[in-house]
Amino acid sequence: MLSPQYQGQTGELTVPGDELDGLDLESKLSTGIDIPAARAAVADLLLALGRDISDPHLADTPRRVAKAFEELLTARPADWTTFPNDEGYSDLVLVKSIPFHSLCQHHLLPFRGTAHIGYLPGDRLIGLSKLARGLELFARDLQVQERLTVQVADWLMETLDARGAGVVLEAEHLCMSLRGVEVSGTMTTTAAFRGELRTPSPLQERFFSK
Repeated sequence: MLSPQYQGQTGELTVPGDELDGLDLESKLSTGIDIPAARAAVADLLLALGRDISDPHLADTPRRVAKAFEELLTARPADWTTFPNDEGYSDLVLVKSIPFHSLCQHHLLPFRGTAHIGYLPGDRLIGLSKLARGLELFARDLQVQERLTVQVADWLMETLDARGAGVVLEAEHLCMSLRGVEVSGTMTTTAAFRGELRTPSPLQERFFSK
């Protein structure tokens, strides 16, 4: 149940389109995002920036922005079904150049790039698409690239009880290219290795090779 101050109202402002975009209330609340409050906050921000929110081009902006952030911060449901490693495969399983995006928690601006994710199997294997889904699970949050890298590597180890895991992320941060020093095209690389992949080796080098 929404708190009374957000039932049809957003602070002192009524924002157009307070319907819940066709989704049931429980699904909205399960994301941890209070949509009416987010709309009110966007409207207040626009006013603080000296903008006229009665302008036809801005009147529906609070709803659009709240919806956009909801999408960016909500991962799709996924299960982590694993399979027995019946053939005893022991070499590296590596998926490279997985596109991803996330939101910098310092500036609320996107960073985006590619990920290289792999593991050394033990008794269990996981579907290749789940490596991308696992990345998305942690990327759809307010993040820093370093923490995101570590979270994915630890998730792989815990989910598979793998002998080793590695994650390398290469990303451009819009908070660096659009503001501040304004250097576009620069890439930040972070890496996390676990288990048998922790020590530099030819296997580890595969994550960095083109």
